[in-house]
Amino acid sequence: MSQNTRRFMRMMVFFDLPVITRAERRAYTLFRRFLLNDGYDMIQYSIYGRILNGSDAEEKHMKRLLANLPPEGSVRMLTVTEKQFASMKMLVGLPLFQEKKVNAAQIALF
Repeated sequence: MSQNTRRFMRMMVFFDLPVITRAERRAYTLFRRFLLNDGYDMIQYSIYGRILNGSDAEEKHMKRLLANLPPEGSVRMLTVTEKQFASMKMLVGLPLFQEKKVNAAQIALF
């Protein structure tokens, strides 16, 4: 694999967390804050994603994610290639302000 075709991927986290009690709202806030501080961008409400550089980074961030899970709710993780992520179609609405559109050529500059 050449230097220009590194395996950049997107780790996406999907979650539905209860926010009825004060403790649940705190757990939601702490989890969301963890995602933002760990480099995730909000793609949609309760869907966050971050760029990864290979499977080693995927493993590292999966461990971080597991260590910061809230005690209740539903949290899912999906990793897709950057090419798959870039092929996502916006059907209604506009990309959110926080969403970063980065192609593989731009990533190579990091």
